[in-house]
Amino acid sequence: MSRVPTLTFLRDQLRRARQARGLSQEELGKLINYSSSQVSAVEIGERPVQRDYLARVDAVLDTGGLFVAMLELIRLHAAPDWFRPWEEVEREAIALRWCEASAVPGLLQTEGYARAMLGVGGELIAEEVEARVVARLARQAVLAGDLRPQFVAVLDEQALRRQVGDRATMRDQLAHLLAVGAEPNVQIRVVPADSPWHTGLGGSFILARLANGAELIHLDNQLRGLTVDSPNDVAALERRWETVTGEALPCRQSARLIEEVAKTWT
Repeated sequence: MSRVPTLTFLRDQLRRARQARGLSQEELGKLINYSSSQVSAVEIGERPVQRDYLARVDAVLDTGGLFVAMLELIRLHAAPDWFRPWEEVEREAIALRWCEASAVPGLLQTEGYARAMLGVGGELIAEEVEARVVARLARQAVLAGDLRPQFVAVLDEQALRRQVGDRATMRDQLAHLLAVGAEPNVQIRVVPADSPWHTGLGGSFILARLANGAELIHLDNQLRGLTVDSPNDVAALERRWETVTGEALPCRQSARLIEEVAKTWT
């Protein structure tokens, strides 16, 4: 891992490259169509490092695609071997349905939330955490890419109330859910805490549909994840998905619930 650049290293190089060209954050922002506050937020770690941002910096500073390549290098080295097939599925999917009871789904996590979650338990060293954060944020590009799959996430209310990181991290995470949930291809639905036991509480799962009609599922456990394309397994989780969505609030009511919970994190 030590030979792979980290997220902190990437931010440092962005700042140094800007300064080497004699540009202020405001001047660079004008050139890449970002505000100076957004440039500052990227450089100090308050805003995710996204591929589009790096591509614009590469173009303006004429770096030959250095920063985008650096991000790809971090992402490729961060993902466990068993997860890479699912990353490919996510990039090709036209529809993604994610059932998550214990936490905010990875495609909806903020940088701070992801870092706090990945750092729990001390199983990963700091560089590994940073690399995993980069990889997780890079995956989120699928929601704003050319394909823009229809994405539906169903999560339990307890995931909104379970603290990950500090209170500011939770406040920012819930604000992010509201912002992403307003996108036309994204639906975020919440199962209220007073709902009875439902099949979604038995374990998280993701359903994906590809353009050719193929359907696949992803399952996680404590050690690794598994990508499955068995028609019988897909059909079984389709039925469980219908049960879970039957317990979930509609999108607007879910957004109001998220807003209410967000107030508790102030």
